[in-house]
Amino acid sequence: MKPPVPMRAATLAAIALLAGCSMMPAYERPATPVPADWPYPAATGTPAAQPAWEAFFGDERVRQLIATALRNNRDLRVAVLNIEQARAQYDIRRADRFPTVGVAVAGSRTPTAGGGTASAYTAGLAFTAWEIDLFGRIASLSEAALAQYLATEEGRRAAQTSLVAAVANNWLALLADEELIALTRQTLATREESLRLTQLRFEHGVASELDFRQAQSLAEGARATLSQLHRQRALDQNALALLLGQPLPADFKADPGMASVTLPDVPAGTPSEVLVRRPDVRQAEQQLIAANANIGAARAAFFPRISLTAGVGTASGELSGLFKGGSWGWTLAPQLVQPIFDSGRNRAGLASAQVARDIAVAQYERAIQAAFREVADALAGRATLEEQLAAQRGVAQAEAARLRLAELRYNAGISSFLDLLDAQRSLFAARQAVVQARLLQLQNQVLLYKALGGGWEPPG
Repeated sequence: MKPPVPMRAATLAAIALLAGCSMMPAYERPATPVPADWPYPAATGTPAAQPAWEAFFGDERVRQLIATALRNNRDLRVAVLNIEQARAQYDIRRADRFPTVGVAVAGSRTPTAGGGTASAYTAGLAFTAWEIDLFGRIASLSEAALAQYLATEEGRRAAQTSLVAAVANNWLALLADEELIALTRQTLATREESLRLTQLRFEHGVASELDFRQAQSLAEGARATLSQLHRQRALDQNALALLLGQPLPADFKADPGMASVTLPDVPAGTPSEVLVRRPDVRQAEQQLIAANANIGAARAAFFPRISLTAGVGTASGELSGLFKGGSWGWTLAPQLVQPIFDSGRNRAGLASAQVARDIAVAQYERAIQAAFREVADALAGRATLEEQLAAQRGVAQAEAARLRLAELRYNAGISSFLDLLDAQRSLFAARQAVVQARLLQLQNQVLLYKALGGGWEPPG
């Protein structure tokens, strides 16, 4: 006897209401475990107005390199494939919330007591075991899969931001390599000329062998430095080729001259604004949300699990009568499973989910602290590298003047050749330090841009 319509409606409404229950704990974003302000002065402005990388890097050469890396870099390709895999896992979890329908066709022949055979044929639609999600177990798993998918998307953005910064910094390193090589070649030519003159003076008895050997040592030192710089340039080119995911273009050339490179200053804003923008922090938060959702699934495992198996179709003892009138029917088989004794499996599962959530909280807080440290380091560099570069240029100017005076004093016979060689050595070191300080300043600006979240949206 079928229940009256109002009772059936009430039953369905109750099931729908129960299906909306959730055992997930309410998510609360952990407090930010960093100071409210940066420890170093930051440029004022709105962080959200940061330029895209195309605008931040004005040199067309580096923009082309970055675009090539975004197309071909294998690490970035893995990050994109991880997104596709996470999306597929989410689709699987979401599909668990709906019944699976299939076509079922079967036939059998069994012997009878009279020595004959009995035939049975069935055909129809089968609804496989469908779990009614009364306590939100499947919904929690679906929520966790969605958060993991969003985390992989943020992971891709973080990988893209890091890739842009790595390509730019490697390009700047190549510019510095070329500038140092040009400086060293010029120094080597000067020292070889000085060595030639000193050798002539030594052969004519005007200079001592000590002067000759000191000049020879300086020339060989410059030659060794030049070889070292050629090796460093080759290593930097190999590193850039790895970032690009392909060999360097045939027409690629890093012309020396970092003085022509200008990068805009970016406002830092407050730490809380940076956390909203950094993709790696958002990735850690999505992983925390997924761990929180898994607790709901672990809690729901303590409650009954109800599943329905149903079918509708036709049955007949003869194949020819399978679709005749009167052969149609349906079946409905609900099943309820209540855990009674599981050797502590469900409790252990809940404890594991709770510990995983605590781990995710610690990882989220660690991501925030790491982000704060990266920005603070870049701000410290910005506050000091400009002064260091200016001071280093002053040192180079002073050493150039010292070399001129040393040459005058040596030619006048007032000072020794050792004073002249020492002035040459000091000037070369000072000019090298200027190039290295300028490289550090430019790379620090790139690192600050990366630390603040990149300020750009990934393609696609």
